[in-house]
Amino acid sequence: MGRLNGKVAIITGGSRGMGASHVRRFVSEGAKVVFTDILVDEGQALAAELGENVIFVQQNVASAFDWEKVVAEAEAAFGPVNVLVNNAGIGAPNKRLEETTIEEYQRVIDVNQLSVFLGMKAVLPSMRKTTNGSIVNVSSLAGMVAFMNQSSYVASKFAVRGLTKAAALEFSQYGIRVNSVHPGSVITPLTTNDLTKEMAAEVNKAIPLGRAAQPEELTNLVLYLASDESSYSTGSEFIADGGLSVQ
Repeated sequence: MGRLNGKVAIITGGSRGMGASHVRRFVSEGAKVVFTDILVDEGQALAAELGENVIFVQQNVASAFDWEKVVAEAEAAFGPVNVLVNNAGIGAPNKRLEETTIEEYQRVIDVNQLSVFLGMKAVLPSMRKTTNGSIVNVSSLAGMVAFMNQSSYVASKFAVRGLTKAAALEFSQYGIRVNSVHPGSVITPLTTNDLTKEMAAEVNKAIPLGRAAQPEELTNLVLYLASDESSYSTGSEFIADGGLSVQ
């Protein structure tokens, strides 16, 4: 029996990387999944690969209109939504705060932070029709500790952490749990495109476990929070960083 049998899930940023790992695993565990992204070709290919229990929807996660469309399509196809994974996110230019433009800052905030607010707001009416809703907001280790030259990214990820806690308090009356996940270094296209092998090796030296995570290792954590196995966890941070933050 699958750990998500009977559940309907929305996963953003699902066309590749960590998001695609979530989509594949959720389907294998019995969920019906609507996943979204701006990467249309990759999204359509993944949906075709996984079959009838998956729908891909092109989405700008910073658009309230697009969020209404996604939730409506999920309900029409599969019924009320039990699980929302706010996974979509972007990196930020490696710049000092004084060099960061307003436009650069706002783009990161829109995709990483505003999208989480919009997603939770849009899915709430649907999720209230269920009895065991779960929202998983993917933040970052940068939502726990700050990093140099990443002011917009750190601000967005700390905000997701706080927003998660506020929503957990408000949504508890509906039986909906809200938790945040804080990955450290994960091997995905987003994190590896700009790294040489030498740079990656240098990053790994700082991690007590000596390596970056595979996407599937984060999926295991997201799956746990989406499932009823985590029925008494809400408003909490779940860190998966190979021990980096304990030093």
